[in-house]
Amino acid sequence: MITLYLMSKKGFYCLQRIIENYPDKNLSVVSARDKSIDHDYYDQIEALCRNNNISFFDRKDLSFRDDAQFSIAVSWRWLINKDIGRLIVLHDSLLPRYRGFNPLVSCLVNAEREIGVSGIFSSPQYDEGDIIYQASIKIDYPVKIAAAIDMILACYKEVILQILDYILKGHKIPFCKQNHELATYSLWRDEQDYKVDWQQDSGYIKRFIDAVGPPYHCAFAMLNQQKIRIMDAEVVPDVKIENRHVGKVIFIEGTCPIIVCGAGLIKITNAVFEESKINALPLPNFRARLT
Repeated sequence: MITLYLMSKKGFYCLQRIIENYPDKNLSVVSARDKSIDHDYYDQIEALCRNNNISFFDRKDLSFRDDAQFSIAVSWRWLINKDIGRLIVLHDSLLPRYRGFNPLVSCLVNAEREIGVSGIFSSPQYDEGDIIYQASIKIDYPVKIAAAIDMILACYKEVILQILDYILKGHKIPFCKQNHELATYSLWRDEQDYKVDWQQDSGYIKRFIDAVGPPYHCAFAMLNQQKIRIMDAEVVPDVKIENRHVGKVIFIEGTCPIIVCGAGLIKITNAVFEESKINALPLPNFRARLT
C-alpha cells in the first residue's frame, strides 16, 4: 500500500502517470481544496480515483488512517504525521536552493535558467531531507507560470516514477545528503506579496507579473484607491526621464498605459478592476499614478 497526498495540477498529473504505469497497485489518495488558486484540481483528482477504484479521502476526513509503508506528497501544504524515512516529498526546486514556499514562482521572478523537481525524504525542518532523485529542464524568458508548470510536469513524472520503481521492486531507496551551506529559502506569500513594486526594473516586474498570474491571483497595483489586477504586460525601451517618479504613466499606446519603473518602462496590456472584473484599460485619465 502507498498513500499519495496530492494537490494541484502537479498532483493530478502524477496520479495519471502512476495509473498508466502501475494500474494494479494498491493506492490510496488524500487531497484537499486550495482557495489560493483559481483551479485546484480537487474534483479531477477525486474523479480519477473513483474511475480507477482507488480509495479517496479528503484531508478533513477523520476516518482516514495512513498505515501505508510509504507515503508520497505532491504540492501538499500541511504537516503529515509519518515517520522520517517513510514519507517522501516532491518539491519543485533543485534543492538545496529554494527551500520553502512557492519555489517555482521565486525561480521565475529571479530569472533562473534551470528549474526542476527534487524527491526527498521528509525532515524535521522543511525541505532539509536527504535527496532521492532530481530532474531538471532549461527554460527561456519571458515565460508565464502556467507554461512553466506545464513544462515542469515532465520532471514530476520522471521523479515520481523513479521513486515508485525503487519502492515497488523492493530495492533500497538511494539518497544523498543535502549541502546545507548552499541552501536558500523562498518565503510564503500572501496578498500583500502580489503588489507590484514599481521601484524594481522593468525586466523584474515583467517576470513578477508572469510568475504570479493564473492559476494564482495575478499581480496588482492601486489606482485611486481601487485595486487593479495586471494579467499581462510588456517591457518597453527606456527613455531619459529627468524626474523619475515610478508608477506614473508616461505614454499611452492605443488603450495601453506605459508605466515608469525604477529602470525601464512597462506597458500594461491586460488588466481588470478587482471588485467589478471590468476591463481597467484604458485608464480613466492620462495623469495616473499606480502605487
